[in-house]
Amino acid sequence: MPILTGFAADPRQQGYHLLEVDRRRFASLPDDALAGLPLVLGRAIDERTLNRLTRLADVEAALRAGARALARRGFARQDPRRRLVQRQHPAQSVDAALDRLAAAGLMDDERYSRQYAASRAARGRGPARLLRDLLAQGVERGTAEQAIAAALDAEGVDPLEAARSVARQRAAVMRTLPLDVRRRRLTAFLLRRGFGGAHLASVVREAVAT
Repeated sequence: MPILTGFAADPRQQGYHLLEVDRRRFASLPDDALAGLPLVLGRAIDERTLNRLTRLADVEAALRAGARALARRGFARQDPRRRLVQRQHPAQSVDAALDRLAAAGLMDDERYSRQYAASRAARGRGPARLLRDLLAQGVERGTAEQAIAAALDAEGVDPLEAARSVARQRAAVMRTLPLDVRRRRLTAFLLRRGFGGAHLASVVREAVAT
């Protein structure tokens, strides 16, 4: 049976203990997770306890990887989950790690979606494109729709006026093309950008007429 050969407070992380098994570093684990486990320095670790320690180590590894990713930029929950599972972190450990990140306020799909919608709307993306993007990142539809509406309202963005502005800019670079080609290409461009609905045809007519 494996022997616990090292068990000391982690000097680099408060509230954690460094564990060494058979004279090899095992993991740095939180004290509250270790509480109640039969860990005695120099004694054998039974199979049940070792399995528990292994699961805790898996969660910590996923937690650190997720925190590093979030330090670079924001994510919706399903995006880092997919990435971490692809990197061979156990799915249950990833879920537990993401729960801890969310509880710490480091991950919030609603907040992320509002920020994403506000920044992309400023770059000329329409509501439909914003919704597609957020759904593709794993955000629930209701959360995404509410976040988009809140972001556009907070930024004072009128989707119809935004569509007109984008259409005018795009139409200007196509003014040498035949009228029917301009209309067709501008319509397709606006749809890709996420602008559609009942006003699309009139927006296109206005843009190509100027």
